[in-house]
This record gives sequence, C-alpha cells and structure tokens, in this order.
Amino acid sequence: MKIITTLASIFLLIFTWCLIDFKLGHKRYMKQATSMKYPPRNSDMTVFTSGKILFDDLMEEINQAQDSVHILFYIVKNDQFSKEFLKLLQTKAETGVEVRLLVDWVGGKKISRTAIGQLKKSGVHFSFSYKPKLPFLFYTIQKRNHRKITVIDGKIGYLGGFNIGKEYINQGDKLNPWRDYHLKMTGEGVKDLQEVFLLDWQHDTDEDLRGTPAYFPTLTPGTQMHQVVLTNGSDLEQTLVGMIQQAKEKIIIGTPYFIPSNPLFRELREALSRNVSVTVIVPENSDHPLVKEASFPYFRVLIKEGAAIMQFQKGFYHSKVILIDDTICDIGTANFDKRSCFLNGEINCLIYDRAFIEDAEKELAVDVAESKLLNGDKLSSMNAVRTAKESLASILSPFL
Repeated sequence: MKIITTLASIFLLIFTWCLIDFKLGHKRYMKQATSMKYPPRNSDMTVFTSGKILFDDLMEEINQAQDSVHILFYIVKNDQFSKEFLKLLQTKAETGVEVRLLVDWVGGKKISRTAIGQLKKSGVHFSFSYKPKLPFLFYTIQKRNHRKITVIDGKIGYLGGFNIGKEYINQGDKLNPWRDYHLKMTGEGVKDLQEVFLLDWQHDTDEDLRGTPAYFPTLTPGTQMHQVVLTNGSDLEQTLVGMIQQAKEKIIIGTPYFIPSNPLFRELREALSRNVSVTVIVPENSDHPLVKEASFPYFRVLIKEGAAIMQFQKGFYHSKVILIDDTICDIGTANFDKRSCFLNGEINCLIYDRAFIEDAEKELAVDVAESKLLNGDKLSSMNAVRTAKESLASILSPFL
C-alpha cells in the first residue's frame, strides 16, 4: 500500500510539473511568437501530389543549384532514400554551393551522428530546429517546427506536406501509396519562403543572414496571386476562421488529422447552417495512435448537420489543403488540428488564382472519388473500446 501511495504521489508531482511548465512556457512563448501574413505576391506555381514526381523534380533542381540551397524539413529518416538525399547535399556543398539544412529536433531523431558529421565535413551547415530548452522543458519538448521549405538560389521555392523518407515515395512498409500536396514556386513569393527559412535559421543558430543580398535576387512576378502565411502557434486559427466565414457555396478540407479548436468547429457548423456544402477528407487508416478517435466526436455532429466525411481508401492521406468556393485554395504544412493551431511552426500558401483553384479542385475530386462516405450510424453504435479511446483522445487532443 505504501508503494502504491508513493508511486501515486510521484505521478501527481510529475503531472503537476508538466501542467505548470506547459502553461507558463506557452504564456512566455506567446509574448514573442512570430506570425506573418505576407503581402499578396504573384508567382507561378505547380502542385505535386506524388512524392516520386516531387522529389525527382526537387533533386534535379538541387543538382542545378549555382549559389545556395536552403532546406527545412520536419522529418528526415535514416533509410536509403534519406541517405541519397543527404548525399546530394554533401555533393553540392563540396562543389562550393552554400547548403543549409534545418531538421526538427523530434522529426530528425533518426539521423545518425555519423551522417551529421559527414554533412558538416562536406561543408553543409546543419542544425536541429526547436531543440528543448530550460526552464520550460516540457513545453519546448512539445513544440515542433512542422514547416517544409526548400529555396534554391533564392529563385525556386517549395513548400507542402512531404518529408524525407521512403514512405513518401511509396516505398514504405505500410500506408502506401502516400497522398499529399506540395507546391513548387517561382516568382515574387520565393523571397517570402527565403525569409521564413532565414528566420528559423536565426532562431536555431543565432546567425542572422536576412541581410545577405545574394539570397534575395531580383524576381520576375508570375501570373498567380497568393499570400504566404507564417505561424508559430498563434494566428493560424484566426486565419482559418476568416476563410470559413467567407464561404458561400462550399468548403473542402483535406487533412490527416481533424481535431479542430472550438472556434473552428463552431464556424464549420455555422457554415452548414447557411447551406454551405462542407466536405472533409481524412484517411481511413491512421499513422498515429488516437488521432482517428479524436475526430469522431466532431464527425458525429457534422454528419448529423449535413457534412460529408470522406475516408480515403487508396493508401494514406496526408494532404493539408482547404478549398473555399472558387476563390481561395490553402496548401501548406498545417493540419486541421489543435497542434498546428497552437503549438507547431507552420507555413501555408493562400492561392487566389482561379485557374490554379480549378486544377486543385480536380485533384480533390480524385481524392473524393477514392474515398468512402463515413456512415454516422456506424459512429453512433455502441462500442466500449472506441468510447474509451475517444475519452483518452479528448484529454490528449492538444498534443496529438
């Protein structure tokens, strides 16, 4: 009995410490959090939904780089594809091209010390991003740099949902094929991607390179109007709420994790009440524990009020895309969940070009065609295991 009491006391102390650490850390961080909606720009953009095609293109552009390659990924694995990608960066650095690689501290945990040493020996500037720090250790462990950015010679940019690992090119052990959305950009908007990368680089290395002219060459405007949105645990919710409020006819949301904040959930219900069509596309199978169960309470209500919840059948659905009528298409790194809204560093691109939006809608039509409509009755049936998982998921939802 004494042992049980002691263990319970230790657990309570740890839980209390985590709670206080998280709340105080969040409060302190929010005072200095950086969010930015850059001015409208004009660029030319291509959307990739296949990792194989994306990385063939990306690696070819890196091969052609003349001056600088700046890369930030949330995840870099230690598999054969990841090693080939890192080897390419080493090769470019050895030719005299400035190469910088940022990887999230958690997402890059599988990169070996040997690999990091080889990168640095070749001249690659490497750093982990969002490393845990005292005094708010638990809070900073929860922070993630979820952005994925590549800028080549200051002229070509990429952002979106793909990371570096074999599953992203459909060579994983499960969850194949991998469906995602990633943008390639040339034109005015690339300077915003460059600035975001350099802000992150300064945050993690204390090296401020934003005043380096070579990283910001003169760029020719493209034909597609858009805005880059930078968020770091603040303002994303406000941006998404504003988009939903603008909807007059339809809202399509593609996301692997649907765990909205109360204001986002309320706005979706309000959209349904004014006869806006709401479609949510999610994966049938999840890649993380409990995230599927965390979405069920929201789905029950939305289905009852007229939304269509589509479960993607052809592989794993990792897309981060939102379509509002024929006026806005949002593609980026943010999921439709609390973690992206209130913890992660994210980058999204709001695209206003009608032709681009039409193409994106065609891709989303493919997603819907390869999905199955979720039956509300199935969610309402008695299931003790599911109910227990939902209860636990509800408690943990800010961290999922």
